[in-house]
Amino acid sequence: MPRHYLKKATLTAKSGASEVHETVQTILDEIEAGGDAKAMEYAAKFDKYDGAIILSQADIDAACALVPEKLKEDIQFAHDNVRRFAERQRETISDVEYEVTPGFIAGQKLIPVDAVGCYIPGGRYSHIASAIMTVTTAKVAGCHHITACSPPRPNEGIAPAIIYAAHLCGADKIMAMGGVQGVAAMTFGLFGLPKANILVGPGNQFVAEAKRILFGRVGIDMIAGPTDSLILADQTADPFIVATDLVSQAEHGYNSPVWLITDHKPLAEEVMRIVPELIADLPELNRDNAAAAWRDYAEVILCDNREEMASCSDEYAPEHLTVQAEDLDWWLDRLSCYGSLFLGEETTVSYGDKASGTNHVLPTSRAASYTGGLSVHKYMKIVTWQRSTREGAKRIAEATARISRLEGMEGHARAADVRLAKYFPDEEFDLTAHG
Repeated sequence: MPRHYLKKATLTAKSGASEVHETVQTILDEIEAGGDAKAMEYAAKFDKYDGAIILSQADIDAACALVPEKLKEDIQFAHDNVRRFAERQRETISDVEYEVTPGFIAGQKLIPVDAVGCYIPGGRYSHIASAIMTVTTAKVAGCHHITACSPPRPNEGIAPAIIYAAHLCGADKIMAMGGVQGVAAMTFGLFGLPKANILVGPGNQFVAEAKRILFGRVGIDMIAGPTDSLILADQTADPFIVATDLVSQAEHGYNSPVWLITDHKPLAEEVMRIVPELIADLPELNRDNAAAAWRDYAEVILCDNREEMASCSDEYAPEHLTVQAEDLDWWLDRLSCYGSLFLGEETTVSYGDKASGTNHVLPTSRAASYTGGLSVHKYMKIVTWQRSTREGAKRIAEATARISRLEGMEGHARAADVRLAKYFPDEEFDLTAHG
C-alpha cells in the first residue's frame, strides 16, 4: 500500500520563520566596527548583564563551588564518556605517507585548528551537555585555544553548572555573552581573545543566522535548524515508550518536528492516544513547547513493510533516528541518512543528548542526507603534502604538461617543462597535447 499519513504536519520547520538576516547583519557590522564597547552595549541590551565578560579564575572557582557534588559527578561521568568516544574517533584517522610512483611520495597530515569558539545555549534551558559536547571534542582534537561562550542570566551571570562543565572539559576562556554579540566577539577576537577559526554549538535562530553569515571568514560546524527526531517502530514496540520518546524531543521547542513511521496501525493509534496525555503532564514551559510541536509539526506515517519504512526514513534524513523494531542489525545495515542512530528500546535520544558519549550537535533539516554531526574530526584539518626525487617526478611532469596543454593551461605546462629541461637535458619528451 502507499504511505498513509495518520497525522500530517500543518507546518514545516521553515514556516513562520522570522526575517532575521537584516537584524543579524546589522549587529555584526556594528560590533566589527565598534569592537568591545559595541559588543558590551548589545550585551547590556539583550543579555541585561553588565558584569565581567571574560571570567577570571576566581569567578570560575566561585561558580564551581556552587555546583552540588552529585551534579559534578554526573557532569564528570558524561565528560568521561564523551572524551573516551572522541579519543576513539581520533584514532580512526592518521597521518599517511604513500609512494605514488617510485621516488614520488604523497602524504596526509592532520593539523588541529588553532582557535575554537564554542557557543553554549543558556536561555530557555541551560545546556550543560552542550558545554561537554563542544569543548571536550575540541580538547581531544588538540586545539590550542578554546573559548566557551554562554548567555548570562540577567544581573547574575552564566549558570554555575555550565561554568563547571566548560572548565572541567578544558575551556581556556569562558565568556559571559550570548546571542549574535557572543558569536561576533569570538569571530572578531574581542576582549583579548584570539580570532576563532571555527564556531561550533547550537543556538537560537539569531545565533544560527550569525554563523551562516560569517561562514567563509570562519568555519562552522553546521547551519542548524530546529531539532528533529524520527522513530521507526513495528508491532513489537512498546507504545508508551514510543510516545514518551516522541514527547521528550518535542519539548525542545514549538517548531521541533517529531515523526513516527510504522507498519502496525494499532501501535500508531495507541501512540497518538497517549502522546497528548504525556504532554499534559509536563511542566508548563515544556508542555507548551511539546504541545505546539505535536500539533503543528508532528507526523505519523503508516507503511506497508520495513523496507518502505526505511526508505521513508532516509527521505526524511532525521537528526535523531530511533529504531524500536525486530532485527536491529538489518536496520543498522539498511539505514543511511541520519545524524545519530539509536537502536532498540534500551537506548534513547536523551542518552545521546546528555551522557552516553556520542555527540548531540547534529545535522537538522534533512542535512543528514549529506553530512554527519560534530565530532573530533570537525576540528582537524586534513592537509596533503608531496616530495619527490627528480627521477620520480619525470613521468608525472610529462603527464602534467600534456594534460595542461589539452586544457589550455600553458602556464601549468611550462612549470613541468622547465623541470624536465633542467633535470634531463639530454632527453627528449613529447609534451604536446593529445586529444
